[in-house]
Parts: sequence; C-alpha cells; structure tokens
Amino acid sequence: MHPHVDIHCHILPGLDDGAPNLEVSVEMARMAREDGTRHIVATPHANFQFAYDGAKVAALRDELQAAIGPEPAILIGCDFHLSFENVRDAIANPRKYSVNQTQYQLVEFAESFKMDAMEGVLSQLLQAGMVPVLTHPERNPVFQQHDDLAGRYVQLGCVVQITSGSLTGDFGKTAFKTAMDLLDRDLVHVIASDAHSTKRRVPGLAAAEQAARERRSAAIAQALVADNPAAIIAGRTLPFFPEPRPTKKKKMLSFLRG
Repeated sequence: MHPHVDIHCHILPGLDDGAPNLEVSVEMARMAREDGTRHIVATPHANFQFAYDGAKVAALRDELQAAIGPEPAILIGCDFHLSFENVRDAIANPRKYSVNQTQYQLVEFAESFKMDAMEGVLSQLLQAGMVPVLTHPERNPVFQQHDDLAGRYVQLGCVVQITSGSLTGDFGKTAFKTAMDLLDRDLVHVIASDAHSTKRRVPGLAAAEQAARERRSAAIAQALVADNPAAIIAGRTLPFFPEPRPTKKKKMLSFLRG
C-alpha cells in the first residue's frame, strides 16, 4: 500500500483543542501509523483563542518524535485562521506558519465571511509567495451555500483540502454532500484527517481513500492521500491538479441555452 501523508492534524500535546497530553499524542501517532500514514504535519491553531508559538511547537514536535520513534515522521505546519493580524504577519514572514517550511499554507475560514474581500486576502498571500490550502470548505456554511466559490478560489491558484470524516459521513449530511460535489467536480486536491483525538475526529485516511476510490477512481484517491500531500510537504507542484468541472447548475443552463 502506498504510504499516506496527512497534512492537517492536531497531534501536538496541550497546544489547542487537539491532543491534551503526550500520552494521547503517542496514541494518535500509533493509530495513524497502523492506518497507513507515514508523515503527519502537526498543525496547531493560530486564531483568537490559541496563539502560535513556533519555538514551543518545534520543541513539542521533537518530544513527540522521540517518544514514537521514526514513524510517522512529524512535520510542522499551522491551522492558520484568516484574521487581519495573522495575514499581516504571514506576509511579513512567509514561511512562519507554512507546511514544513514550504510555500504551502493551510488557511482556515471563519464561518461567515465576505467572499470578494476574502478573494483579495488570498490574492495577497499568493503575491507574497504562498499557496493557500483551503481547509475543509465542505464544512463551512459559506462554501456550502455557494457551490461556485471553491472553484473561484482554485482559479486564483489555491488548493483545496477536505476532511477525511466528511467523506465517511462523520460531519453530517451537508458536509458529506458538499465534499462529494467537490470531489465530483475535481475541486479536491488533498484529503487530510484534521484529527483531534483518539475517540472522535481520529487519525487515519484509509476509509476516506476507499470512499474516494469508490466515487472516482483508485488513481485519484491515491493522489489525494499520498501523491499530492507528499508534493506539498516537499514544496513541489501538485501532480494532480485537474481543470475543475462546472457546477450542475451551469451544466443545466448550458443545456437550456443549447
């Protein structure tokens, strides 16, 4: 089996609403390894509730890696909230919050935001040399209500990451339906766990890979859990980045015009 790469995981102990202590972190790593994950990007929050301390993150990563051994390899990233202060700091320090010191930057949207204004923010990040990776848009009410929005941001140069649990129904019907729609329209580039614990929102990508394989194909499923995330942690261009397909509404309009 090809090794999985999980670019979004709250595995470091005591930093946010993820693993509360080292014991849970070690168990999360074991679960991920047994499920086929060989690299995990530890992505603590940087938002209004949780401050991001790069030195502390690095120290906890080293402590966790020493406790679990060589696999899975723990890399550093950030679940980066798109606040004014964060964006300003990231533009001044383009690799401070990024995935494994690459150009790729996870970005988390608020549950309510102005779409045009956010397009400007994403453009600023792109101009500063970052590639925004939109985290779990299928779980965001604005993306759920505007099915053309993800495609609009992808056309700018952004990457889309959905949560593994969305494909298996763990986040409810709306997230499932939105995730499948994004998958159908080639608007998913990465599947990640966004794991927070050993009980709910757990590590592992195998079940989501199977769901993606059944919905699309084995090759696409592999790209989303292995090939593309491996390219992200290495700072390479994504090998799977197809032209998005139109929404069903656009297809219907086209049919009516024809």
